Amino acid sequence: MAKGGKGPKGKKITLNVAKNCIKITFDGRKRLDLSKMGITNFPKCILRLNDVDELDLSRNMIRKIPDSISKFQNLRWLDLHSNYIDKLPESIGQMTTLLYLNVSNNRLTTNGLPVELNQLKNIRTVNLGLNHLDSVPTTLGALKELHEVGLHDNLLTSIPNSISRLPKLKKLNIKRNPFPKAEESETFIDSIRRLETLYLVEEKDLCTNCLRKCQQNREKLNKIKSMATAAPRKPLFSNLVSPNSTAKDSQEEWRVRFNSP
Repeated sequence: MAKGGKGPKGKKITLNVAKNCIKITFDGRKRLDLSKMGITNFPKCILRLNDVDELDLSRNMIRKIPDSISKFQNLRWLDLHSNYIDKLPESIGQMTTLLYLNVSNNRLTTNGLPVELNQLKNIRTVNLGLNHLDSVPTTLGALKELHEVGLHDNLLTSIPNSISRLPKLKKLNIKRNPFPKAEESETFIDSIRRLETLYLVEEKDLCTNCLRKCQQNREKLNKIKSMATAAPRKPLFSNLVSPNSTAKDSQEEWRVRFNSP
């Protein structure tokens, strides 16, 4: 039997243990829930259960995610929050069915995020909060299906324009980053100002199509403004390295219920 990850009191996460942890979600999906099991190493035995739709390894003590995780070719939902992970494998880009990825409250740096993330063309929610990112990976700007992005509690001083231009973005959490200005980085504010200039014309002077485009841009402007309302504070996460920390208070906010595509 493949080697399992250590659980409470040195217990191995064996294949049988993992099978007993499979649950059926409200919408009929198969979820392998190994959260809060005291796991220190990724349990390789679960690779034999690669037909599951959801995998929860959150609130453990895992330090490394192996390249072999890409064998979960049907995975829609991957939760790795509150571990000790400092790098994601390049193979994660092969998991193109992913809709939800939560790696908050880990030890990730910007260099620990592979460029292969830009291959997750279907992903809708990414939570990178409570890490050590000093810049936003440009790969996020290529993920046109993104609805929600969590970048809170990092070391960010700016947000690239590519994030604000994501066509389906509904929620961007950038709270508690050391931005140089009261609200947001200059580049982000500049993008708001550019949008505001689109309305320096009277409605009666516009054709129907142009008016519709202006209205759509006004809605986008209001959305961006609503995203950048939080006043920054000094990062409070420098010692936030243990699982089951304050990250757990906001995790339900990032648990999405997926409808069939």
